[in-house]
Amino acid sequence: MPDAVIVSAVRTAIGKKNGALAKTRADDLLAHVLREAVARANVAPELVEDVIAGCVTQIGEQGFNIARVAALIAGFPVEVTGTSVNRQCGSSQQAFHFAAQAIMSGTQDVVIACGVWSPRIA
Repeated sequence: MPDAVIVSAVRTAIGKKNGALAKTRADDLLAHVLREAVARANVAPELVEDVIAGCVTQIGEQGFNIARVAALIAGFPVEVTGTSVNRQCGSSQQAFHFAAQAIMSGTQDVVIACGVWSPRIA
């Protein structure tokens, strides 16, 4: 069974309601993180097979499969799939579990698991 390992970790600054990031769309913010994650891992975006994003508040721009939209905004090829997960407080953790399961089962080789939330939606 293949091992699932984390090869890159990226996060943005923590924002607050009406703070410096309040006007930044969550999908744009996640796209920035996705670009940086593959750059730090020295992985070409076309090698990414899936982007799995945990997102609790799936309304507004966060409600349009934010994982897929952010991957496209980030410039990933259209062949890179994406899915969003809402498991309340465990959404991002579930995204990581799904990514690890895909790799350990041999179904996929390169998966990005992430979490996203914007205070502009809350």
